[in-house]
Amino acid sequence: MMKSHDAFKNELASLKTSMAQAILGKDDIIDQLLICLLAEGHLLIEDVPGVGKTTLALALAKSIDGEFQRIQFTSDLLPSDVLGVTIFNTETRQFEFRPGPIFTSILLADEINRTTPKTQSALLEAMQDFSVTIERETHPISPPFMVIATQNPIEFHGTYPLPESQLDRFLMRIQMGYPSRSEEARILDTKGSDPHLVNLKPVCTKSRIQEMQHASREIHVDADVSKYLLTIIGKTREVRDLELGASPRASLAFYRACQARAFVSGRSFVTPDDVKALAIPVLAHRLIVSGRRRSSSATQDAHSMSELVMQEILESIEVPI
Repeated sequence: MMKSHDAFKNELASLKTSMAQAILGKDDIIDQLLICLLAEGHLLIEDVPGVGKTTLALALAKSIDGEFQRIQFTSDLLPSDVLGVTIFNTETRQFEFRPGPIFTSILLADEINRTTPKTQSALLEAMQDFSVTIERETHPISPPFMVIATQNPIEFHGTYPLPESQLDRFLMRIQMGYPSRSEEARILDTKGSDPHLVNLKPVCTKSRIQEMQHASREIHVDADVSKYLLTIIGKTREVRDLELGASPRASLAFYRACQARAFVSGRSFVTPDDVKALAIPVLAHRLIVSGRRRSSSATQDAHSMSELVMQEILESIEVPI
């Protein structure tokens, strides 16, 4: 297996270096993005405007020679605006499908919680099955395909909270965070022109990304590590502070994310540290905190509470050596 990983070592390093030119000082975020990509998952970024969410998505698309589409989600956005429409061609006298922006490699769903549940749900099939069904005809989306969605945690007026079924489709939920003072000084030096982003060139092909995705599936997971992962999953279904624990889909996503993290880190095996490091970003957004816990923490939002409960679960379980 190590030979398989070594075959991609240079490309992984090139991807990280390429993206780091546009996203200054966010190596951990870049790693999390690559973990999502190689685990064939999707990423939800919840953060304030202006911290580089769009730049992150565009830098990835430019670095892998992939197509990039951005959809600004609004209250009047329709499912057809995302998926595409079937129209009648008067010349050929046949109906033709005109694909929407979801048919791309990297899709930035900007402020996804500002659109209605009906339009939000239009993404479900694509995110799960990499296909879109319109008028009984299924249209596949060419891999690699990844949705990077954003939402603002501050503004709630005119928003529609993502339902559990939608949240469960995202492999990870993270925050970008503000840059450090030195990093922000470097950003000011560019005067907002993003010269590094403009000059980014592809360093990896889409077919090579698919090969890495398949190779990461072969990363070894020891029985003790797998047991540790399943113990964490089981605890989310048992603790009184949670009304809804992690689903079987979450278990599989957690497992794949751990394999991808090991792959990105240059290892042929998953460690307990991989499991512990990914438990909160992979699982917390899938959990529902109980009313009892919410009433005792009125000053915290639901996601912060689920992260705190997840941290308590991790602290209560012995980490295998």
